[in-house]
Amino acid sequence: MRRTGVAAGLERFNDAPRESAVATLLACCGSLRWAQRVAAHRPYPDLGSLLAAADEAAYDLSPADLGEALADEYPAGAQADAPQAAHTALAAAHAAYESRFGHSFVICLDAYRPDEYLDQILAGIRTRLAHDPDDERAVSAEELRGLARSRLTHAVAGHPESGIAGTPR
Repeated sequence: MRRTGVAAGLERFNDAPRESAVATLLACCGSLRWAQRVAAHRPYPDLGSLLAAADEAAYDLSPADLGEALADEYPAGAQADAPQAAHTALAAAHAAYESRFGHSFVICLDAYRPDEYLDQILAGIRTRLAHDPDDERAVSAEELRGLARSRLTHAVAGHPESGIAGTPR
């Protein structure tokens, strides 16, 4: 019987050459150490096991690994049809955040509808600008972990281009 969906995607991921698996993982999180670690523990029996391994590897990121992953992120943007004022406000908020913390603002928006993304991004930046750098690094690491889980789930399901919530890749 031919597998479909997530089971087939997980099988392809498990069977892929190491370099291909690492490339898939790097599209989910820009830390080479994270990607190599998750790829090294294949095969995974199910998606839950893969996500648990991805989480564990994310929790173990060194400050340098986290910096590498954050440097690979792009700012979360407004939907193309948003008013120009929204794009301007978002660009200003991102600039303030990047100036304060030295990396792109990351947020996992899986819990929200697309029409809520802009408000959540702006509210998140506004709130997180008040953090001290160490606290913000911890929040950013957690948001990055959520993004990696979401991206990995979509990649294994065979539709990485489906508009995963959060920052575009």
